[in-house]
Amino acid sequence: MTSRSSRATARPSSEGRAVARTQTLLPGRDGIGTVRRTTLPGGLRIVTETLPSVRSATFGIWAHVGSRDETPALNGATHYLEHLLFKGTHKRSALDISAAIDAVGGEMNAFTAKEYTCYYARVLDTDLPLAIDVVCDMLTGSLILDEDVDAERGVILEEIAMTEDDPGDVVHELFAQTMFGDTPLGRPVLGTVDTVNALSRGQIARFYKKHYDPTHLVVAAAGNVDHATVVRQVRRAFEKAGALTRTDAAPVAPRDGLRTLRAAGRVELLNRKTEQAHVVLGMPGLARTDERRWALGVLNTALGGGMSSRLFQEVREKRGLAYSVYSYTSGFADCGLFGVYAGCRPGQVHDVLKICRDELHKVASDGLTDDEIARAVGQLSGSTVLGLEDTGALMNRIGKSELCWGTQMSVDDMLDRIAAVTPDEVREVARDVLDQRPSLSVIGPLKDKQADRLHQAVS
Repeated sequence: MTSRSSRATARPSSEGRAVARTQTLLPGRDGIGTVRRTTLPGGLRIVTETLPSVRSATFGIWAHVGSRDETPALNGATHYLEHLLFKGTHKRSALDISAAIDAVGGEMNAFTAKEYTCYYARVLDTDLPLAIDVVCDMLTGSLILDEDVDAERGVILEEIAMTEDDPGDVVHELFAQTMFGDTPLGRPVLGTVDTVNALSRGQIARFYKKHYDPTHLVVAAAGNVDHATVVRQVRRAFEKAGALTRTDAAPVAPRDGLRTLRAAGRVELLNRKTEQAHVVLGMPGLARTDERRWALGVLNTALGGGMSSRLFQEVREKRGLAYSVYSYTSGFADCGLFGVYAGCRPGQVHDVLKICRDELHKVASDGLTDDEIARAVGQLSGSTVLGLEDTGALMNRIGKSELCWGTQMSVDDMLDRIAAVTPDEVREVARDVLDQRPSLSVIGPLKDKQADRLHQAVS
């Protein structure tokens, strides 16, 4: 990603040393949408996007740690820790944390992904100081008590059970396992019953100390916020917690790597008594830094991103074989996935698979029409803008961009990049991605003959 503008200033201390570096990454228009970054001497980065016209603000802290940073024995530790940071600090009990945000009508939550974790609160702009104090306290002062570890273990096991009851979710975890195998990216973010039961308080506390250093964190705030004020309040909170004692630390760099994913023709079947069969057919995609990702986004939209897409029309509208059918992409630092999902009656799995495979083959060999590409460009442009209509989405954008790319891209630049995608670029990426031998994951009440045919479907 690229930034349009960057101006930097350093604030000197009384001894003449630079104590913080502030940059204007995106100037915005008339002060609206201005994105700034301050890097504190301890390596903590703070990015904000200012929108004076709204009355809300979303504050979040992104941690440069996800489930792919876990060893097999630690599978689920990142998500377990996410839960524990809500359980209490030296200043607040678990009830104090939730009551403080509830009392001002705010929302607070967190999520764990394969490459990062985020904690956030959305409040009225006047209550932003409270949100900053609470979330910073959680990130820097968690107690991680034995009794909390034991109590939350049961909660996480219930969350795993709840997820297992939704085959539409499980099939995507199964597909990650199909593509990545027994690797950090292939293992479930929540962990398993066995790994969660085996995790100890000491393991989780060491994981917390290692991965929640300020150099691994990005603070992001969006809405009716003043950058200097946010920096001052965040710095005060971290300094009170003793989290900025180092003055020579630099932020960790975005993830990189040269991993090449090869998972041709793998099949994973999970036999369950469900009303529908849940199917994911897919192949290796693109890393999130690959410049072809813009063309892949247009391809994905035209192929399975809306009601006018190829897959929706062929599978649902023309034949009525599925209620839900779509394609999707997932980009990681060094690899990616392209997948097609469908939920259908078990007896129609083979028909649905054949149609999906035929459409993937057609697009790989013949490409999309110019009309399909133009429609997809418009749809992707519109959805990009509409998806950034609230302060939570804006906070996510600037926080994730800083953590994953180390820079920012304006919405106008994003729209320009989508509009610049050519039909030839879409056809080229279609050949590169869709012409690979696919892998398959299916959950449903499968008979032996069906299972044999499903193995043959990707051969």
